[in-house]
Amino acid sequence: MSTPLISNVSDTARWVATYRAWETARPDALFHDPYASKLAGERGAEIARSVPQGVRNGWSIVVRTKIIDDLILQCVSEGCDCVVNLAAGFDARPYRMKLPANLLWVEADLPAMIAEKQRLLVDASPACRLARHPVDLSEAAARAEFLDEVQRHAAKALVITEGLITYLPDEVVRALAVDLHRRSAVEWWIADFFSPSLLRRTRKLMGASLAQAPLVFAPADGVRFFEASGWKTLDIRSIIAAAKSLGRLPFHFLYWLISVLTPEPDPRRFGRANWYGVVRLQR
Repeated sequence: MSTPLISNVSDTARWVATYRAWETARPDALFHDPYASKLAGERGAEIARSVPQGVRNGWSIVVRTKIIDDLILQCVSEGCDCVVNLAAGFDARPYRMKLPANLLWVEADLPAMIAEKQRLLVDASPACRLARHPVDLSEAAARAEFLDEVQRHAAKALVITEGLITYLPDEVVRALAVDLHRRSAVEWWIADFFSPSLLRRTRKLMGASLAQAPLVFAPADGVRFFEASGWKTLDIRSIIAAAKSLGRLPFHFLYWLISVLTPEPDPRRFGRANWYGVVRLQR
């Protein structure tokens, strides 16, 4: 039996980096990531070429990247002094974005991912202060110890969980929401997630591609899931609506149908609505 191209959640980091590399090569690129191609490697490109046609060009990842870039800069303009990227993968924002030199950027991920990233970017210089912490965020005690360390070094921190919580069960996401809210230094949280209906459609579309890294989290009550742990919703950005306005929505019947015929759903009660997006939360 052949080994699946995506054998674990960490492999999705290579896949995502490939889409960022492809976007960077466009003449009308929404962002530029000169490190993405090196980080993705041939394995990342192979994964991207293997997924179903409807998601092969990575339009949703590209739009998600652009949205989160903008929200990060918004937080920085509001006084953020520390960005904490949980399960940072092969994200290169501290190298490619225009950030204040005194901003502290903290990346947390599994030890093997941290080591590989450090090796690949050994000759690159970040735009801000950068620290990396090898930690298994699924372990509650290790996660708490890491967040306590962040608490000691930040006054107004932003936490990013891009592409993370979708792979976690509800109880783990709820525990993370509580953990983050308990740390007074954590002022904002940026997260992305699906509505239940679109998650089911996406799982069906992806088929066996994500069998080893299944999509799980899709709260029927939308942002109320986070608000129940004390968070306030500041921004809600629909990936599909943003893709349409940015010229990245693919000519694919499902997404055309959703964008043209379906109104934006109530973000606190999805029902059968198809939605994927990014939210910015505040404590």
